Amino acid sequence: MGDAPSLSDAARMASGDYAVQHLIDPEICIRCNTCEATCPVKAITHDARNYVVDFRVCNGCNACVPPCPTGAIDNWRQVAKAMPFTLDEQLSWDTLPAQAELEVTAGGDFPAEVRALTEIATAGQGGAVAPPWSAAHPYVNLYPIAKPALATVAGNFRLTGDQASADIRHIVLDFGSTAFPVLEGQSIGIVPPGQDAAGRAHHVRLYSIASPRDGERPRYNNLALTVKRVTTDHDGRPARGVASNFLCDRAIGDTVQVVGPYGTSYLMPNHPGSSILMVCTGTGSAPMRAMTERRRRRMALREGGTLMLFFGARSPEELPYFGPLMKLPREFIDVNLAFSRQPGHPKTYVQDLIRSRGADVVRLLRDGNCYVYLCGLKGMEAGVLEAFAAVCAEQGVDWSALGPELLRQSRLHIETY
Repeated sequence: MGDAPSLSDAARMASGDYAVQHLIDPEICIRCNTCEATCPVKAITHDARNYVVDFRVCNGCNACVPPCPTGAIDNWRQVAKAMPFTLDEQLSWDTLPAQAELEVTAGGDFPAEVRALTEIATAGQGGAVAPPWSAAHPYVNLYPIAKPALATVAGNFRLTGDQASADIRHIVLDFGSTAFPVLEGQSIGIVPPGQDAAGRAHHVRLYSIASPRDGERPRYNNLALTVKRVTTDHDGRPARGVASNFLCDRAIGDTVQVVGPYGTSYLMPNHPGSSILMVCTGTGSAPMRAMTERRRRRMALREGGTLMLFFGARSPEELPYFGPLMKLPREFIDVNLAFSRQPGHPKTYVQDLIRSRGADVVRLLRDGNCYVYLCGLKGMEAGVLEAFAAVCAEQGVDWSALGPELLRQSRLHIETY
């Protein structure tokens, strides 16, 4: 969205002799494998040194950019189409090369669309949304893979019912005397022990933090995660999640290696009067729980605006934090729960509830002090954005103009996987 061309438009541009090449910054890449795992065309590969992007395969779809925890993936260079950076060159880098000065062909100027895209990337946008203007300063990459922090499991509680198909757990990690500052919306990496089938160390797995900045227990140096034990893949085939099963099986007193923290964009606003519209499913509730708890602990200050939550699951016992959510007063948070497999009830999804609350949703979308957060499986994203467009149309608002404006104002944040 927005006035500038999309990355995919620029990447497949055929004008002139130039293109935009997608590159990964080796200085800040943590080798978590998220980009390679999410690339739909298999353009990303790696060796023991670097993760790299194949110019011949990459179609600029941008699928790998939002999941990257460090922003290493979010780099672009203007190149001559006949001379892009090769895989061998990228694999040898310790730092990204500077933008080279390119000769302009006699036939005309460098394509304006490509110039605009590179200017955005140089300005630090590059597809990533800036944090809210009032967000607290985040600390990132304090503990790399080479020197992870050591945390002790202080709690491991099942959140879903005994008969639920999903085993979702609330896991509390205590860092003792190790400084590990985090903010709501950030994530950490878990380093699973052991090796994969190829004999390589397991990749880092990322988890959103489910507790506010002052810890799961205030004034204690800890944090919480919302972890679903993975036993099948997205197509229902048996698959054992390496890190999720490792975490869900930890007993109190066990230790875990942690890297991070990560995340500089998906942060909550801090200024008085700011409202938050949250849409999530399953373990996508983790950052929403962190933001809500931060506001709950500061209720007496009366500094917050509206909190509105749309939360989806199969049934009440499959929904993490269902009990605590039901205890929060309506005047504090407007909770809307969607259940898609509840016996005796029609299937309901978060986008259905957004449509049913259209006037209230549009009021928040148009409020310059409201910030919108989506988190959950990738499949929810299109439905939610379509619902936003539909309710805007009902209220006489042009979503095609409002959506890009939300991004420009750093008021729309999407984290799907």
